[in-house]
Amino acid sequence: MDDCIFCKIINNEIPSTTIYEDDDIKAFFDVSQVTPGHTLVVPKKHVKDIFAYDEDLAQRVFKKIPMIARAIKASNPKIIGMNICQNNGEVAYQSVMHSHVHLVPRYSKDDDFSMHWGDNTGVASDGQLKQRAENIKQHLED
Repeated sequence: MDDCIFCKIINNEIPSTTIYEDDDIKAFFDVSQVTPGHTLVVPKKHVKDIFAYDEDLAQRVFKKIPMIARAIKASNPKIIGMNICQNNGEVAYQSVMHSHVHLVPRYSKDDDFSMHWGDNTGVASDGQLKQRAENIKQHLED
């Protein structure tokens, strides 16, 4: 896409600090560096979000995540964990509409990164949960 910042980074029209690249992906530092080593993994093919992947592209992109995550962790003995985030849609905090995975190294509980998971335990009945599951199952593809 002509106006996509990630496509421009992939095409070297905008500089980035690249840590890994192959025919399918480019992994580079997020300019925000939420924590030191914060890396984005993007497919070279422009896909908007997780819903736009075909199975082949998904396999080629997502199989590299563990390798890159291990390299980031091994690069700094102070890293004690890592958040791996993939946001889809503006409401889910996707700010660039080119699919990307955030690898956010964690150094402590107080390292300026947080996530909040609401606890809705017991809000839905067992019947409601079963109905939700059936609705999803009807749309699964093998």
